[in-house]
Amino acid sequence: MIQPTPDPALQALIDQSFTPVPLNLSEDGHTAHCSAHKLEKCDDCGVEFGITNRLSRLLVANPGLLCPPPSNVISQKLTQMVTATKDEGNTLFKSQKAALAIPKYSTAAMYAIQRPPWEANQFMREELSAVISNRSAAYFEVHDYISALADAETVIYIRKNWSKGHFRKAKALLGLGRYAEAADAVRLGLSFEPSNSVSRKARIYAEIVLTSGSYRNCSDSSRISNGHNKDATRSPQ
Repeated sequence: MIQPTPDPALQALIDQSFTPVPLNLSEDGHTAHCSAHKLEKCDDCGVEFGITNRLSRLLVANPGLLCPPPSNVISQKLTQMVTATKDEGNTLFKSQKAALAIPKYSTAAMYAIQRPPWEANQFMREELSAVISNRSAAYFEVHDYISALADAETVIYIRKNWSKGHFRKAKALLGLGRYAEAADAVRLGLSFEPSNSVSRKARIYAEIVLTSGSYRNCSDSSRISNGHNKDATRSPQ
């Protein structure tokens, strides 16, 4: 095979910023570590081989791939695993079995983050944020408001412009009695999706609680009616 001639200007730029790094390979030759301490990430040596090693493991596990496929190629098998496991969690959640739904959502999240680095990052973000959002709702139902808040914050970090993450955060904050922060969270969510009717009702509820100084019980915070006496906040994705 004839190798293309590298562009001289690009090669000069690469050479200018290139710094050789001593390393050791694992016994199977699949992963790299610093030569001094045999660590994948070593602050003393100033090296971090985590991403490189992850790519190496993925390629080793998929010997049929001669090179990473284009970014628009999505692993359908992994998508099916995430969706099926999330749906199992949703079924349990809707059956008032939130505690049993939590590990299902955790497993679905674990599958979602296993996507190879050459797949579209946005796809993973949307998939993962939906699963973690549902787990936040499940944690809320079992009155674990700290975990519900942590998951909501994760959703916001992954997908800031999605109002549901801010709404999940507001619910968790209501459960913790942090009413002013809950109202702020919903306002921020509505700034991204001002037409979201559920979030608008949540904002009204949070502001009523904030101004009245009353909060009867945590179950009331989930009763933000959608006009049909149903809990509009309980439905997972």
